Amino acid sequence: MFTHHQIPSYLTQHDIGPWGVYLEQIDRVTPYLGPLARLVETLKRPKRILVVDVPIEKDDGTYAHFEGYRVQHNSSRGPGKGGVRFHQNVSLSEVMALAAWMTIKNAAVNVPYGGAKGGIRVDPKMLSKGELERMTRRYTSEIGIIIGPAKDIPAPDVNTNEQIMAWMMDTYSMNEGITASGVVTGKPISLGGSLGRQAATGRGVFVVGCEAAVKMGMKIDGVRIAVQGFGNVGSVAARLFAEAGAKIIAVQDHAGTVMRESGLDIAALQAHVTATGSVVGFAEADQVKDPAQFWAVDCDILIPAALEQQITASNANLIRAKIILEGANGPTTPAADDILHDKGVLVVPDVITNAGGVTVSYFEWVQDFSSYFWTEDEINQRLTHIMREAFNAVWQISEEKKVSLRTAAFIVGCTRVLQAHEMRGLYP
Repeated sequence: MFTHHQIPSYLTQHDIGPWGVYLEQIDRVTPYLGPLARLVETLKRPKRILVVDVPIEKDDGTYAHFEGYRVQHNSSRGPGKGGVRFHQNVSLSEVMALAAWMTIKNAAVNVPYGGAKGGIRVDPKMLSKGELERMTRRYTSEIGIIIGPAKDIPAPDVNTNEQIMAWMMDTYSMNEGITASGVVTGKPISLGGSLGRQAATGRGVFVVGCEAAVKMGMKIDGVRIAVQGFGNVGSVAARLFAEAGAKIIAVQDHAGTVMRESGLDIAALQAHVTATGSVVGFAEADQVKDPAQFWAVDCDILIPAALEQQITASNANLIRAKIILEGANGPTTPAADDILHDKGVLVVPDVITNAGGVTVSYFEWVQDFSSYFWTEDEINQRLTHIMREAFNAVWQISEEKKVSLRTAAFIVGCTRVLQAHEMRGLYP
């Protein structure tokens, strides 16, 4: 377990949240790091934390203040990379953990980035488009002192999209007096965005899921799948699995749960969500009143693709799936991991499963620097190759060391980060 000195002074013992989960994950992998274990403390301390006030003038002339964050966890292997989320429950603990998971994720799939993350504690649904733009631009100006194409490259995350990235890119560019297309990824195609980026995370979940199914002797055609979260990740993964012959039998989002034993029509469900904002009320499915019932659905594959800490000690025993594909960041607590392991459930961790987004973000960044852009087929082929290679490398370590896939992924990621740290040394 983590000790008190590993909890920064700006977090209390009772408010460690996701950061505490990350620290426990690091403690679990440390015995497998050999001589590099002496350097593990560097992974338990973010390199840089910026907390900013984000004031805006609202449409009615009043002022509103929001708290924003940008955390750079580690830059031993390259510039910081990680999304920006707008959510009413964003906290420093959460952003710290998300930045740290990005460090591990980028190293595990071997893209040359460190880990970073950002966020604003706000419910964006409560803002007009003009207010959202003013908030985004002010936030970008405030964190502009630490971001840049060679320093730290934000991207979309929860409740942010290509429009937010366009505003961020423009604001940074205006402040620097140049057009800096590489300062963010996930941009519109017209501003140097990459084909395939929007669906990349969900596609990565699908690719890794297919690899995991092969290892488990499971055929995708006819497999039963439950998906939590029907945003950019969950909806794309659901569509790709359905196209491959799988049955998506349950979907849960922020407002409710829908089920259909014979399989949901994902295209029709997506149209309903686009029109109404939720899966609730979808006519071609049964409505489930108790959200806890979702976890007990009789399925083969479960895809948590919403927020962190969704699978806990209180609901892990309900899960009947054989494979869990972590489309979200940090959806499973360490205590739940232990329960699932004892049940024989294969948990494919977030740092591999949802790495498709940052992988294509890397492609976008490279294309921006070279001003040469690839076709969508080229993007998807390169993505599939990297995701398969990363999964199989982690699987091999898992088999060799008799550890979970999460521990194996952390062994791969932490080893690469600490090797880079050791070679670079300390300056001054």
